[in-house]
Amino acid sequence: MLADNTAVDMFFRLGCMDRIAMVWGRVAAFGLFLGLVLPNPNMLLAQEIGAEELTARFDRIEQSLAGLMQEQQQNQSATNNVAQIEEVVAKYLEEEKEQKAASRPTVTVFGRMHLEGLFFPEDSPGVDYFENPLTGDDVEDRIQFRRIRLGAQGKISPTGIYRVELDFGNPETPTFRDTYLGFEELPVLQTLLIGNQKRPLGLDAWNSNTNIIFMERPLPITAFNPNFRRIGIQSYGHTESENVNWQFGMFESSDVKSVGRYLGDDLQLCYVGRVASTPWYDQTSGGRGYFHVGVANMYSSADGDANSISAHQNQARFQTRPELRTSSQWLDTGTLSGATGYDTLGLETVLNIGTWQFTGEYLDTWVNRQADSNLFFDGGYVQAACFLTGEHEPWDRKTGRLSRVKPFEPFFLVNDWRGGVASGLGAWQIAARYSYLSLSDKDIHGGREQNVAVALNWYWTAHSKVLLDVVHGRISDHYPVGGYTGGHFTGLGVRFMMDF
Repeated sequence: MLADNTAVDMFFRLGCMDRIAMVWGRVAAFGLFLGLVLPNPNMLLAQEIGAEELTARFDRIEQSLAGLMQEQQQNQSATNNVAQIEEVVAKYLEEEKEQKAASRPTVTVFGRMHLEGLFFPEDSPGVDYFENPLTGDDVEDRIQFRRIRLGAQGKISPTGIYRVELDFGNPETPTFRDTYLGFEELPVLQTLLIGNQKRPLGLDAWNSNTNIIFMERPLPITAFNPNFRRIGIQSYGHTESENVNWQFGMFESSDVKSVGRYLGDDLQLCYVGRVASTPWYDQTSGGRGYFHVGVANMYSSADGDANSISAHQNQARFQTRPELRTSSQWLDTGTLSGATGYDTLGLETVLNIGTWQFTGEYLDTWVNRQADSNLFFDGGYVQAACFLTGEHEPWDRKTGRLSRVKPFEPFFLVNDWRGGVASGLGAWQIAARYSYLSLSDKDIHGGREQNVAVALNWYWTAHSKVLLDVVHGRISDHYPVGGYTGGHFTGLGVRFMMDF
């Protein structure tokens, strides 16, 4: 309909212009004839036509021109009306499109890739048996994808959110990671998530692996909160001033990331809570100075009848790798028969002053057993890091964890227009860490380990970097494996990281 009106409008416009041109052409031709052909046109007009008749004819011409002008104005008005109608319809269609789009979930795709090489120039026979219990072969060097993650997240409503994330680091067995839905801006609860998500036990576990300073988490973090994520429901919140933040959740104790389901006669739940604060945060410097403290606790029920061949039950068992991604868990308590539950307490603190950051954590676990005496395991670490290029470790006050480092200039190396070379340095950071873990108590000898690690980190951009770690460790008080109860090792790791 709008197209037809537009065509009519153009027809009227073209018609009016043609008629005006025709009339004026005739008048001009008539005047030219009178001026060039007749010697005395005024006299001839007066004689042949008469003065009154000539005046009348010119009056009719003027009236015709006036009518044509009025008709053109009316057509222009009609055209304006059509344009207004078109504008209203277009606005309606756009609003309808926006309403339809708003009713559908939004989608943002994200991912990360961590490619690493691990090398073991020094290892003892005891460590070799911890890695290969049947053969005692040397710990092998390896090049591997530590993580290949792809996911999507977005809004399901103005305050509803979701996230789905899969890890393809092992192509034969993909696993799911953060996979949940929930709501933000809720009264009291603030943010509530339902699904597979992190248990907030241990600051280094709570930090994203995109922002951690060393390639792997410290020994006690991975031993007492293995794989970090469980299916559950959790509330996140913070005060208006952002000085205090908290997380409280209830989770299924079993890790089901590879199978996607829990099977059992009854639920075996764990309850986790964390409260943290930044009593000092230097707003003036953009957060280059801050002090953080936090406390977390997790109680997890366990199947007291579980043993080494039990399936589908939550087992009280603690194990870890040596802060490098080896094939086997070098410290391992085995399944703790008769354990009905365990309680883990975590303390954390961070002090950041300009380019320097100092971090410390301590975790201990009490295991309740039906017949035998209770067990006590503990561990902790201290670390220091410094940026050589002047950057600092940013802090997220709403969640109480590290944020993304942004180099002052990205790394690049290209030919410039003068025939020379232009370059950017990126950000450079050095770090050192001491960690220890004891999984031996009474009749349980899961082992004790002490590690010293140093790191050199090169941040290419805010979304890519290279980590270089050297770890030296000693293990003692371990169950005999191949006749060995301890050993030592030195490992070197390099990792290339990017995320989007």
